[in-house]
Amino acid sequence: MRRKRVYCLGSINVDYFYRVPHLVRPGETLAAVSLDRKLGGKGANQSIAAARAGSEVHHIGSIGNDGHWLIGMLEKNNVWTKHVQVSSSASTGHAIIMVEQSGENQIVLFPGANRDQSMENVTAALGNAKPGDWLLMQNETTKQLEVARSARKIGMDVAYSAAPFDVDAVLSLFPFLTLLIMNEIEAEQMSNFSGMALEDIPVPYVMVTRGERGGIWIDTKRQRKESVAAFSARAVDTTGAGDTFAGYLVAGLSGNLSIKNALSRAMAAAAIQVTRKGASEAIPMADEVVEFMNQ
Repeated sequence: MRRKRVYCLGSINVDYFYRVPHLVRPGETLAAVSLDRKLGGKGANQSIAAARAGSEVHHIGSIGNDGHWLIGMLEKNNVWTKHVQVSSSASTGHAIIMVEQSGENQIVLFPGANRDQSMENVTAALGNAKPGDWLLMQNETTKQLEVARSARKIGMDVAYSAAPFDVDAVLSLFPFLTLLIMNEIEAEQMSNFSGMALEDIPVPYVMVTRGERGGIWIDTKRQRKESVAAFSARAVDTTGAGDTFAGYLVAGLSGNLSIKNALSRAMAAAAIQVTRKGASEAIPMADEVVEFMNQ
């Protein structure tokens, strides 16, 4: 029996972390204490999370000529990168992150090649997809609507992690989604802007994450809401926790786990992730999650 695949249309960024004595003031020139360069982007994080959860993951994305090393990082994490294209007109997306000693930060995000997605590349990527495979997306690239429409024609399930939040983007995707994932702030914005209660959203399943308070799973067809418990963890760095949860959840659903088990495993993975510094490098492997849950 063919194992279901996860296809992720998602951002790939270079994250530049500058440690500074204090955040830069207007007109000030400031020497950084240190610089770290890491793989980033919500799409890359979610692909790595799904791969570490055990799924066969195919990433669909775009980098510039300056970003070839990022492909190696994805492949090192068992993510298929055949359909990561190299843009001829844009540099790789990146984030400049300044962090002062207190932990307060300032971030400048440059989308770059993430906004240069080719439908020809997407069509080729989905050429081997089958009904029952999953498409996972966020809002850091272009072409989400076109790709979601194509995926549904194939018979794929479509999950959308609605961040960075844009109400128009979410509303346009409703007809094509199987699963909508939001945090509680995004869910509140969704309800305020659309005037809809969460259980009335025209998507089969809605997941609202609430950090250390767990989350709420909503089956809109049956009009059922279930609380999802979080695991206790001492948080060191919450960066990427939502991406870890989303990747693990979709991996679990694509792997034919029950909804309950898929949710529990995703919560456990996120709990482990926040106890470590970093984003993609802090995502746990599947065996770590199993051991954590057994304890």
